[in-house]
Amino acid sequence: MTPEASDAHPRPLPDLHALQLLVCVAETGSLGRAAVRLRISQPSASARMRTLERRLGLRLLDRSTSGSRLTPAGAVVGDWARSLLEQAEALVEGAAALRSRQDHRLLVTASLTIAEELMPGWLVALREEEPDTHVGLTVTNSSGVIEALRRRRCDLGFVEGPWVPDDLHRTVVGRDRLAVVVAPGHPWARRRRPLSGRELADTPLLLREPGSGSRETLEKALRPYDGVAVPVLELGSTAPLRSAVVRGLAPAVLSALAVHEDVDHGRLVEVEVDPAVPLRRLLHAVWLKGRELPEAALRLLGVARSAQGRSSSICSAYKGGSALPGSSSV
Repeated sequence: MTPEASDAHPRPLPDLHALQLLVCVAETGSLGRAAVRLRISQPSASARMRTLERRLGLRLLDRSTSGSRLTPAGAVVGDWARSLLEQAEALVEGAAALRSRQDHRLLVTASLTIAEELMPGWLVALREEEPDTHVGLTVTNSSGVIEALRRRRCDLGFVEGPWVPDDLHRTVVGRDRLAVVVAPGHPWARRRRPLSGRELADTPLLLREPGSGSRETLEKALRPYDGVAVPVLELGSTAPLRSAVVRGLAPAVLSALAVHEDVDHGRLVEVEVDPAVPLRRLLHAVWLKGRELPEAALRLLGVARSAQGRSSSICSAYKGGSALPGSSSV
C-alpha cells in the first residue's frame, strides 16, 4: 500500500480504556482481577480486550485456567501503553488546571469614575474573600463599556451613564452625583444662591469627553436649557480637569466621588446647584442578556453591593447631595 493510500484510510486508534485494562492485567496477572480493579464486569473486560487485539492485529494475552499473562507482543504494547496513559493523565490534569484558571479569571470593563474611585476597594475586598480570583480590568467611558460587552471582550461592565441599552441586564451597585466645582478664588465660590440650570447651561465649562457617563448625565440634565455650552476643555480623564479647575481656568462638572478629597482639603469649592437640575445618578453593573455570569462575577457583584453605603454617604455629604432611591435590579 502506498503512503497516499495509507493516509486516505488511517488505522483506527486503540481505546485508552482498553490500554488501561491491558496494563492492569500485566500488574494483577488476571483479566478477572483487572476487571475488578477497574470496576467493570468480566464479560466487558473480555470484549474490550478482544476489540483491542483486533484493532492492533496482535494477540496480547495468553489465557489459562490459572490466569492471564501478556504475550511477548502484549508486553511490548503494555510498555507503550503505560507511557501513553501517563501522557493522557498529564493532559487531563493540565486541562483541569486551565479550567481552574479560567473559572477564577474575570474580565471587567469599567467607566473611569467607578474604576478610579470604587473598583480598588471592591478588588481588595474580593481578594480577601477569594484570593485565587484574578481580575483583568479595562478602563474606558460608559460607551466603551457597552461596546466591550457587545463584542464579548469582558464578562462584566460598570457604567455611570443615565441609560442602559435594552440588550443588557443591569443592577445598581452605587450612587453618585455631579458636582459643580471651582477654584477658591472664583466668583462662584462666594455666591449665596444656588446656581440655576440656565446659568450652568450658558457657562463654558471643563467637561469629560462625549460618551462618558458624566457628560451624558449633564447633557440630559441641561436638555431643558438648550444643552451645554461649548466647553473650555474636554478630556477623557478626570485628573487633568481637576488640575485645570484648581488653576482657575473655568468651573468644572465632575463626579462628587472624584472631587470629594479636593473639596475636603479646600483645593476646590463646590457650588450649590438648584435642586431642580437632576445631577444625581445611579451606578450600574451591566452584562449581556442571554449570557450567564461566571461565579467570579457574581462574587464581585456581591462585594460592590455591600459597599454601596460608603459611596452614598460621600455623595450626600456635600450641598445638594440628598439621598437617592434604593438600588434595585432590572
